[in-house]
Amino acid sequence: MMEKEKEGERNGPTSCDADISVLPEECISNIVSLTSPKDACTACAISPIFRAAAESNVVWKRFLPSDYQAIVARSSTSLDSLNFSSKKQLYLSLSDNPILIDDNKKSFFLDKLSGKKCYLLSARDLSIESGNNNMHWLWFPLAESRFRKVAELHHVRLFDICGKMNTSMLSPKTNYVVYLVYKLRRKTHGFHRFPPMASVGTTEGVEDCKQTVCLSRPKREPRKQNPLLPKWRKDGWFESKLGEYFNEGGENDELQIRLMEVEAGTVKSGLIVEGIEIRPTKG
Repeated sequence: MMEKEKEGERNGPTSCDADISVLPEECISNIVSLTSPKDACTACAISPIFRAAAESNVVWKRFLPSDYQAIVARSSTSLDSLNFSSKKQLYLSLSDNPILIDDNKKSFFLDKLSGKKCYLLSARDLSIESGNNNMHWLWFPLAESRFRKVAELHHVRLFDICGKMNTSMLSPKTNYVVYLVYKLRRKTHGFHRFPPMASVGTTEGVEDCKQTVCLSRPKREPRKQNPLLPKWRKDGWFESKLGEYFNEGGENDELQIRLMEVEAGTVKSGLIVEGIEIRPTKG
């Protein structure tokens, strides 16, 4: 027994005794950068050397989208004006503080846990049937909105909203969920008995998802979670799921999101549209 112990001492520590913290900080940074933003934050609690490695620019630059500079360039906010001393600060800012791009018609932000790209297409960035006719739709600023104006449905029988964007703008190999972001007036008509139908898919292919959408006022504390029921958002809006889309990546397709009800012929009113949000599914 003693001979085995002495032999172990001569041969040095076993693989089970290996301590990764003895590696150079740059090496640890490269390892952490292959995980996720959530894992990097957890690694900070292991030791001082892990904290320094996990907060390095090497790690957080890899978590940022490869085209983040080109996206920010489409905003009135420049990278220089953001004035962040580290890539981690920039990452957290793009997660917590969405920026407006494309003439302020889209809002861009990062999913905090994964670093995946997210967008909110404003009502002005959507194609709305009779949207330019003030007898049918009204446009006005609203303090709760991040955009200059929102659209309020005043009086229509043909309800048709469509949003499009190039799939190259999304993160590859990512499953996205699409929501209508909206409010309701106290007197809303036409959506309860004949709810609209949503479709989500590429314009070149078959629709990936098609479903009926509930636009009723959500309950603050539902007894049972139902992904198809509207939900309250922290920003003061409601959201209702329109569908899901898996972005394979590498293809130059156009994603089309449509919400419509044109068959019942009933008058619809009282819906205030901020836009359509596209963000990755959780988990």
